[in-house]
Amino acid sequence: MAEATDCLDCPLRCRPLFVPMTESELAFQRRFKAGERVVPAGGDIILQGHQAASLYTVLSGMAVRSMMLETGQRQVISFVFPGDLVGLQSGIMGQARHTVTAVTETVLCTFPRERVWELFRNQPSRAYDLTWIAAVEEHFLGETVATLGQRDATQRIAWALVRIWRRLVALGMEQDGSVPFPFRQHDLSDALGLSVVHTNRVLVALRNAGLVRLAGRRLEMLEHVQLSQIALVDMEKEDVRPIL
Repeated sequence: MAEATDCLDCPLRCRPLFVPMTESELAFQRRFKAGERVVPAGGDIILQGHQAASLYTVLSGMAVRSMMLETGQRQVISFVFPGDLVGLQSGIMGQARHTVTAVTETVLCTFPRERVWELFRNQPSRAYDLTWIAAVEEHFLGETVATLGQRDATQRIAWALVRIWRRLVALGMEQDGSVPFPFRQHDLSDALGLSVVHTNRVLVALRNAGLVRLAGRRLEMLEHVQLSQIALVDMEKEDVRPIL
């Protein structure tokens, strides 16, 4: 197995998307990190109803958060990108209330669950960052609920594509005018409360209108401003956020 990435050499922490760490925070981070875990595409990072031994920061790769309902139906909650924290819910509540499944090979920085309280005892600034991360996720889930309730199908899909595009561009993942898009149409439809058929119909309409192109597991944004207007999203940059 490859040697774990030293926090000093982390390819994410120097990205403008993330709040810079102080020297003392970085030194603590290096002690706090226990190692790395590699999950293949299709593998579960966290399983609903189970207790996770670690918290994880996604170093590379992408995943899907989902819940399995009593009816056996799956509800996608959100998509997971590099820099996201995974497992906080299980770390605090004991059991995970959702599943996180890798859609590409995913590399995770691991942090022992039992050491979370050390953040609050000895690193108040890092503990505040943990709270901030939870607040950012809560805000995003609130925006998702508003999207499902108030945006029509075309606006929902435009909103999701704009959000994903901006996040991946902020992570430096744009190449030749496109970003990776490993998610299935089924994932997108589950997340947005639409049928796969309806999702496909809207994506075809957006492509025919010259706004966006999805092909070869890549997302190409052809008319960012117009798609943002359809999505009812302003043109501000991604909010700067902490990284654990």
